[in-house]
Amino acid sequence: MKRFIYDELKKWKQSDMRKPLMMYGARQVGKTYIIKEFGEQEYDTLVYVSY
Repeated sequence: MKRFIYDELKKWKQSDMRKPLMMYGARQVGKTYIIKEFGEQEYDTLVYVSY
């Protein structure tokens, strides 16, 4: 599933001045899905913490 936010996450990854990523928003809009998908596609390892 292609989403606009995926491109924004790729820009974040490529930025030299990036800060830790925190994603927030309404319930059940795909935040967890897109973060896991991005992590699996763009990095060798993924650590997901939910509290």
